[in-house]
Amino acid sequence: RALAALRDCSEPLANGIAMKLVESELVETTNKNGLEEQIHKCLEKLCYADDFDIDYQTSPIRSLVQQPHVISLYVTAFVIEQLIDNKDIVDIYGSDEEIYFTIHKQVRKYLP
Repeated sequence: RALAALRDCSEPLANGIAMKLVESELVETTNKNGLEEQIHKCLEKLCYADDFDIDYQTSPIRSLVQQPHVISLYVTAFVIEQLIDNKDIVDIYGSDEEIYFTIHKQVRKYLP
């Protein structure tokens, strides 16, 4: 359900997530547009991912919160595991939980 709705709002959601991660000083970047583009690609990939891919991506942090939202968890895993290797990213700060809840607030705004 949420994944189907994600297709319609992936761009504004990527923008919201990127903006909040930077504003909250959880992600330091040299290029905010690059950060937004990476999150948008992550959301697009999620739209077409099968259950195995989603489980594989989220397995290291599945127990981060009780009853996690699949989109929030997937993007959090992406930020923690893969985004740090991007050339536009200086560093990632904060706990995994802080990153999850910052992302989740944006997800809830676009996908209630």
